[in-house]
Amino acid sequence: MTRDHGYPVRLGVAVDPSVLTPDGLTRLARTADEAGLDLLAVTDAAAGEASGPSGPDPWTTLAWLAGTTDRITLATHALAPTGTAAVLARAAADLDRITGGRLELGLTAVPTGAASPALGVQPHAGAVGETIAVLRSMWTADRGPVRAAGPLHRVPGAEPGPAPAHELPVWLSGTDEALLDLAARTADGWWTEAPDPTTVAAAQSRLDAAADRAGRDPAEIRRLLTLATLPDLPALVRLVVEDGIDTVLLATTDPATVQHLATAVAPALRDLVAATRRSRGTRPAPTRPARVRARRRAGIDYDDVPAGLETVEPGDARYRSMRSNYLRGGSPGLVLLPRDTEQVVTALGWARSQPVPLAVRSGGHGISGRSTNDGGIVLDLRHLDAVEVLDHRTRRVRIGPGARWGQVAETLQPYGWALTSGDYGGVGVGGLATAGGLGFLARQHGLTIDHLRAAEVVLADGTVVRTDEEHHPDLFWGLRGAGGNLGIVTAFEFEVAEVGDVGFAQLAFAVDDVAGFLVDFGALVETAPRDLTPFLIMGRPRGGQVLAQVMAVVASDDPETIVARLQPFARLAPLVQQLVQLLPYSGVVQRTDDVHAGQGEPVTRSAMLEHLSPQFADDAERLLRSGDLYFFQIRSVGGAVNDVPAGATAYAHRTAGFQAVALGTSRERLDRRWDAMSHHFSGIYSSFETDRRPERLAEIFPGPTLARLRALKDRYDPEDVFGHNHSVAAAGVAAPASRGRAASPPAPRPA
Repeated sequence: MTRDHGYPVRLGVAVDPSVLTPDGLTRLARTADEAGLDLLAVTDAAAGEASGPSGPDPWTTLAWLAGTTDRITLATHALAPTGTAAVLARAAADLDRITGGRLELGLTAVPTGAASPALGVQPHAGAVGETIAVLRSMWTADRGPVRAAGPLHRVPGAEPGPAPAHELPVWLSGTDEALLDLAARTADGWWTEAPDPTTVAAAQSRLDAAADRAGRDPAEIRRLLTLATLPDLPALVRLVVEDGIDTVLLATTDPATVQHLATAVAPALRDLVAATRRSRGTRPAPTRPARVRARRRAGIDYDDVPAGLETVEPGDARYRSMRSNYLRGGSPGLVLLPRDTEQVVTALGWARSQPVPLAVRSGGHGISGRSTNDGGIVLDLRHLDAVEVLDHRTRRVRIGPGARWGQVAETLQPYGWALTSGDYGGVGVGGLATAGGLGFLARQHGLTIDHLRAAEVVLADGTVVRTDEEHHPDLFWGLRGAGGNLGIVTAFEFEVAEVGDVGFAQLAFAVDDVAGFLVDFGALVETAPRDLTPFLIMGRPRGGQVLAQVMAVVASDDPETIVARLQPFARLAPLVQQLVQLLPYSGVVQRTDDVHAGQGEPVTRSAMLEHLSPQFADDAERLLRSGDLYFFQIRSVGGAVNDVPAGATAYAHRTAGFQAVALGTSRERLDRRWDAMSHHFSGIYSSFETDRRPERLAEIFPGPTLARLRALKDRYDPEDVFGHNHSVAAAGVAAPASRGRAASPPAPRPA
């Protein structure tokens, strides 16, 4: 009976670094990498009695090899885990992230009666089992500390993470009965060495029996064999198609042998195995282990995901870092990660065929945006993150939706350019650049959308269009303020501004008279030159006093101008802290690599204001002192933002001087107080509004804007596929959460 379970055939080399010079090891690794082998395994010399503990440290060796190779998978071979399991988990995850997902972890234990004094604490099978449990908890725990009770590995409460870059396989090696039982219960694969390949079948039978006793399908356990000498091709084929060995390593230190294995043996072996499998009808192995598949959600045909699409499932190690956004918790059933426009088309078409909700995510920082869901599909655009200069003369730049604004600022800084964005570098380009973009350069340079010159968009039916003022001008109008309703932008083309160093101020005030402070702040903003854009933040009072923080950018590199712009604000109230710096814009909107871990549902309200009137200021002070919110921000707008006519874009609030947002903990209490202040407001900026009541829509898109958007929605997205964030669809269109249906899009093509 064949044990071939259809896993891809892999070939590689196993090497003991203690028998090679550093240069020899490097040459061998590069040869294996460049020749096309799949795996390079480094033996832990401390695990073998012959080498003892004097050999090179495997982690140091692998880190060096990671930097000298580009594509080959790296593995520890027979690593005896004698240290702290949580530390090993972090070391392995870090190395996997550094290599871009090129690590596999091969562990072993000291067989019963074979203790080595050099090892100190004996890593017997029970201890290794504890290690594996801690590893997987550290890599996949959703929230909260990881705890383990021992008896050998006690973890009293370790912060989980980081997650590896891929589902990091754990292999166990050895033929001791306790090790075989452990491998059968917990390992992703079993790793054995056989001087005589004919002895493999007997060991396999013992492993399969152990798996049966553990209630596990033996097919779940991959099989790796290390050979001291290379048998003939028919023998290698039998190892794969009869004995179920899917990974074969040759223990060698000879680069010529490595080259022969890669160029002569590997292609012939793969061809013969493929032919045998075709004749037998062997089905491909599952792409994920049973413990991952067990956490799949209903309604998603996981086995039907188009080939080539990167996916993350609830059972994967990376799921924790992708399930939620900045403030909102989520539990999607599947995350799709396309790498280009073509894959976005494929992902969207397939996602539409599934009877579950769909969300689209660029950076996941949006407050109003629902770039996650419960049990649905998230189309994550993080890989579409290129920032490319198209034309130096016109300062035309092409930016992917998955780029972060800190990355954009960092890339443009050497040219002396900047693109007005928000106030935080971790925000994704896609969401902000289709909603508005109220940032630290707004009064001088306008909104982000005011610099958009063209976009590449995937429509709901899979069509790819390029839109600008001359091509699909109606779509181009709608993208600038309501883009999330109309399609998935896969590339933006902006005309950026010449921006040198800027003044960045952080001023903190102790405020007793909140209403007076707000009125005076508003008056100063309205009379200030456009090169100044200040934001104001307040929180809950402490001891009756409110701490007010003003963060302001002066778009000038002249210190005297910067001081002159800031001095009137410094007199608003007693200063308790101040910091003024001359920085490039990339130093203000700094690059970050945030991992979002939001929980629950954010409670926010948003509003546009013409002025900070005394009446509004009184109501705002009462709101702040009520205890019903913990964050209150006012952004200054006006200036260049209001130079653009209200009907020029789907963002229509071109007379407002300020934008306010409040964050609270009770939906009912915050709504009640904010609704009572509505007579002060002139509209809503969509990005910060989480109130889902239908009357909010006309405040986000007032009058003619909403009517025009609904006509566009009927044309470009009549089934409201993109309806997860303030949908403009007319009443009666299916809600996003009930949109499961098979789509019949036309063949996608650029237009």
